[in-house]
Amino acid sequence: MEPIPLLTPYKMGQFDLAHRVVLAPLTRQRSYGNVPQPHAAVYYSQRATAGGLLIAEATGVSDTAQGYTDTPGIWTTEHIEAWKPIVAAVHAKGALFFCQIWHVGRVSTFELQPGGAAPLSSTEKGVGPQISFDGHREEFSPPRRLTVEEIPAIVDDFRKAARNAIDAGTYLH
Repeated sequence: MEPIPLLTPYKMGQFDLAHRVVLAPLTRQRSYGNVPQPHAAVYYSQRATAGGLLIAEATGVSDTAQGYTDTPGIWTTEHIEAWKPIVAAVHAKGALFFCQIWHVGRVSTFELQPGGAAPLSSTEKGVGPQISFDGHREEFSPPRRLTVEEIPAIVDDFRKAARNAIDAGTYLH
C-alpha cells in the first residue's frame, strides 16, 4: 500500500515536517485587551504533533492594526510574555509554531482604533458590511488614507512585531 501523501514527511525550507497536516491561522477572538490568554496554550498544544506545523491566528502589529475584538497582539512586552508559554506548550509537543502578523487596514471601526480615529488604509474607499462569525452584520468605519510620510511607521510596526514574535519563540509567517 502506498503512503498517504498527507501523512508523509515534507522539507519546508530549513524545517523538516513529519507530515503535511498544518493548523491554518484561524481567527479565534479569545484574547482580551489584545493579550493572548493562558487557555491558548491548551488550545494550540492540543493540536500540536511532533514534527507538525501550527500557524497562530492573525496577530496585530500595533494598536492601529486591530479590526476585530479580542484578537491578539505582538507589539508590547505584555504580549510577548503572554505568547511565550503558548509557544512553549506547542514546542513541548515537538511542533513548529509560526506567528502570522497583520494589520487590518480599512477593515476596522472607530471604536477599535486608538482615540476613536479612522482606520488607516492605502485608500479612502471603505469596506462593505460583512456577516460576523456569530451572524451579526458588521459595519466598518470609513478609513483614512495614509500619507507617504506615514508609511515607514507602519513598516516599522511590522519590523518590531516580527522581532517580538521571534522573542516570544515563534517563527514568522
